Amino acid sequence: MPKITYIDAAGTERVVDAPVGSTVMEAAIRNGVPGIDAECGGACACATCHVYVDEAWQAATGEPGPMEEDMLDFASDVQPNSRLSCQIKVTDALDGLIVRTPEHQG
Repeated sequence: MPKITYIDAAGTERVVDAPVGSTVMEAAIRNGVPGIDAECGGACACATCHVYVDEAWQAATGEPGPMEEDMLDFASDVQPNSRLSCQIKVTDALDGLIVRTPEHQG
């Protein structure tokens, strides 16, 4: 099972097992990772699961689609590596993925 590292704004790391086929957001919610609110439950209808994808993993996670880009307009402190974690599907290729959560969601 792929492992994902979530690093919060204070620098605290949490490593969780993420089932293939789930999303980075779902793995965070299942494991009680703070900093990912996921108010819409993963429907890409809010920006409360905003994360920063580690530079080394940007190519592997891909680019945001048009709907995700629209929702990122509602996120705080958007960076070039910003993604909505509900839109990143977990695959075996993402074993070791590192994402950071912003100081504030929405």
